[in-house]
Amino acid sequence: MRCPSCGHKDTGVVDSRLNSDGTSIRRRRKCPKCEERFTTYEHIEQLPLMVVKRDGRRQPFDRARILNGVVKACEKRPVSVDQVEAMVDAIEHAVRKKYDQEIHAKDIGEMVMDRLAVLDEVAYVRFASVYRQFRDVNQFMDELQAILGKNKAKNRKLKARKKGRHGQG
Repeated sequence: MRCPSCGHKDTGVVDSRLNSDGTSIRRRRKCPKCEERFTTYEHIEQLPLMVVKRDGRRQPFDRARILNGVVKACEKRPVSVDQVEAMVDAIEHAVRKKYDQEIHAKDIGEMVMDRLAVLDEVAYVRFASVYRQFRDVNQFMDELQAILGKNKAKNRKLKARKKGRHGQG
């Protein structure tokens, strides 16, 4: 593997890790010439899965597009690279498991939003604002109110559980 920093042709593997579902390997590499460290990923090559865009165009499924969108949404948020990678791995695994030849971009976007809502609410709203193409502040506020409503429901359930535990003791 060629070093991205100096172009040296013979870099060495320092560490290899299998992802959680066994479909890719993350390798840490080091260049013996300039000592630069970098990461590569090795993925299983699979049959091409086509993504049907909103306008009907089709393009090959590209994991990197999902990764880039999630990274942008999580920028300056307390979300680690490992969390983002795990999320994108899970989405790719789910897509490839459920769909053989084609998937609508809408379905991928919904998968991303479902997982981002759990991972980080701010990243979720950022992604949703681009994905759902918010045209004004009202659409943005509607999305925020939906999140707040879900949070209130969660808090009520938690309080009810705590109350139930204390009442039984």
